[in-house]
Amino acid sequence: MALQGWRLCGVTVTIVIYIGGVLFLSMNNVPGSHPRRIRTERFAEFPNYRNQKNPRINQKMTIRWCKELRYMQPELPVEPESAAFEFNNPNISDNDDNTKTGLTALASFPGSGNTWLRYLLQQSTGILTGSIYKDYGLLKTGFPGENICNSSVLLVKTHEWGPKAWAPFSKAILLVRDPEKAIIAEFNRQSGGHVGFASPDRYKRTKGKYWQQFVTNKLRGWELMNLNWARNFTGSIKIVFYDDLINNIEPELRSILDFLRFPIDEGLLRCALVRKEGIFRRKKRVLSFDPYTPLMRANIEERKQYVYSVLGRTVN
Repeated sequence: MALQGWRLCGVTVTIVIYIGGVLFLSMNNVPGSHPRRIRTERFAEFPNYRNQKNPRINQKMTIRWCKELRYMQPELPVEPESAAFEFNNPNISDNDDNTKTGLTALASFPGSGNTWLRYLLQQSTGILTGSIYKDYGLLKTGFPGENICNSSVLLVKTHEWGPKAWAPFSKAILLVRDPEKAIIAEFNRQSGGHVGFASPDRYKRTKGKYWQQFVTNKLRGWELMNLNWARNFTGSIKIVFYDDLINNIEPELRSILDFLRFPIDEGLLRCALVRKEGIFRRKKRVLSFDPYTPLMRANIEERKQYVYSVLGRTVN
């Protein structure tokens, strides 16, 4: 009897210990009992926002503005739906004088430095720039004028061409970049956002056919974009070459502001030059291979020579 009593006591103690352990573990897994893990938002336009290989992207993407940004005429900003309708309205006529609202277009082929030039202009004027698009990545990181397409903004970004595209504008700045670099920049943007890069494997997708077709299509688009604006836009147009902006940033900025008839604030201009890099100018990266085949390079050089000759640019 005594032995059975000790056995019963041992079993009881074991059961109590087991139930106590279960209760302890349960209490430590109750929701809210641990600090919640902070979640970093990943914008659709920045798929590599937390890419550990690029620490620059891991930093909080904020911009230090030389002056608090404002609209030129605060009462004029329109709802995004209205702006989108204006630029897609099939009833807009190329000859309709009512569409010429004094707007200035910042036209460029994608990958030509449009966002960086917008950044420089916002720094040097304190005035917001607009866009016919609504890029949520830019909207959240320093360009609240996305999808604003009226005279409340300094100018309006567009990558489109043709009568319907330029109908609302009376003036245009055409930003032109070497097609070889612009195509690579656009390929990187589509793969890694505004500051990221395409992985080397992307160039080899489908045994290189994807990249080959991308180059063919984009080269044709680069040619059409630049020639259509340069030849057919009936308003006042200023052609800005990206290389000139890189190498002679101050005189180029002064010339652009003069074209916009915007008074130059020397203090803001100095500040813009000090902060000229910003966060949307992609750093250089050297690939371990040449993504362009000799045939690609020959085609690019041929179209570049032709377009630049039309634009009055001498190619060395």
